[in-house]
Amino acid sequence: MTSNKFVQFVGSVIAVVAIFASPWLCEGVAADDWPQFRGPNSTGIATSQKSLPTTFSLEENLKWKVELGDGVGCPSIVAGRAFIGEMTKPDEVALTAFDAASGRLLWRRSWPTGELPEVHMTNSQASTTPAADAERVYFYFSTLGMICVDAATGEDRWKAELPVPYYVFKWGPGMSPAVHGDLVIFCQDDDLNPALYAFDKRTGKLRWKDERNDMCAGYSHPVINRTNDGDELVVAGTGMLIGYDLETGKRKWFAKTLLRNIKTTPVCRDGIVYISLQSSGIANQWIASIDQKETGNRDGKVTKEELQAFVGKQRVPEAFYKKTFDRGDANKDGALDGDELDKAFLPPGNEAGARFGAKNPADEYVLAVRGGGNGDVTATHVLWKHPTKHTDHIVSPLVSGDRMLLVKCGGIATCFSTKDGSPLWGPKRIDNGSDYFASPIAGDGKVYIAGENGYVVVLNDGPELDILGKNDVGGSIVGTPAIADGRIYVRTRDHLLCFGL
Repeated sequence: MTSNKFVQFVGSVIAVVAIFASPWLCEGVAADDWPQFRGPNSTGIATSQKSLPTTFSLEENLKWKVELGDGVGCPSIVAGRAFIGEMTKPDEVALTAFDAASGRLLWRRSWPTGELPEVHMTNSQASTTPAADAERVYFYFSTLGMICVDAATGEDRWKAELPVPYYVFKWGPGMSPAVHGDLVIFCQDDDLNPALYAFDKRTGKLRWKDERNDMCAGYSHPVINRTNDGDELVVAGTGMLIGYDLETGKRKWFAKTLLRNIKTTPVCRDGIVYISLQSSGIANQWIASIDQKETGNRDGKVTKEELQAFVGKQRVPEAFYKKTFDRGDANKDGALDGDELDKAFLPPGNEAGARFGAKNPADEYVLAVRGGGNGDVTATHVLWKHPTKHTDHIVSPLVSGDRMLLVKCGGIATCFSTKDGSPLWGPKRIDNGSDYFASPIAGDGKVYIAGENGYVVVLNDGPELDILGKNDVGGSIVGTPAIADGRIYVRTRDHLLCFGL
């Protein structure tokens, strides 16, 4: 073997070893891929070193654009294919695959959904993000359960039935699967049957399940935390952050640090879990949303009749009344008031968030929790926790370098130190006064922040606020964009666009 060929051979071996040694990469997933919601381990950080555009629009640096049915789920990019869900008819959902480089349609699978409940106008029935590896795509839909198809052809591999979720406040489904090793992990914290599932990704067999009956509706995705004792699964929920054994699904530890519900997803790095959240007390929420609306009588109480009127044509399941309402109605007068609301809509022993009649002064904060441990680690593993008025209840944090970046509605950004949670800068405006539902992502030394108004602001990923560009993509953005192989993929309500240099 010549010296040049030997060098090439060694380089190839090193590259292969680097890929397969990474604890975050699934079977058949390369370093440049974006395999699930918010990319590798839901961090929002692209691992590709390829250059990304600072300026882009429908006229500049647009690689391709394809029309989609309605949806707010994010794109996933694996092995040169882009996967996305869409509503092709009011009662039909599709999972579609495109060539990631050209936008050419590879295949489209569609399924009848059956009758669907009403969802909030910002959401969509096609709200979830597929997870994928080079061989399979894992797609969840509320009335269909978990579906696995062949990544190359779209042909069926397996399907797992799941309870149809129920949400009193009509937020609708929004949870997406994650893949780690040989597991497809899915958390469905709804108002009726909250649970965490782990399926064998090749067969669909249920490996384990955790009944999360101590949780209320939430939208925090499961993430993997790498500790000195090995990988653990971490899931945030009502009042608690919980660490799970990946092999058995048993709860290893919990930290009582959270609030009534959580829609943001934590970020794990170097064994530490970083969280931002905002949530008001359940009693205040139920009074304001049900009793004080036109369907209520504004007497400071909530009755079953008011609840049914608030929900509308969709019937409240009797099981929900038994699980919640009847539990709180201590005097059996058919109405909930005072601390009865807390007792009804917070699981026993998990009284998270504000109490009745007053807003908790610390119902918005950032915190860091060291993973590992056993049992209740609230007093031992919370590294720091700081109240702030600059979090958002939907937008997840971006942890990059030694910084934790938050963005909230109105285009207000704040940056904290990951060392101790102290503010580094902000709150400052990022030149786009919009609502925000997509979480910030980063790659090539840049941060991309997508607003609902269709503008994507680009920041320098550095210690100060440095706005590099503001780009109009021509449509409302709710789903978080993706980065893969030197390209940015942006999903609007009705299109998927690919931008690159």
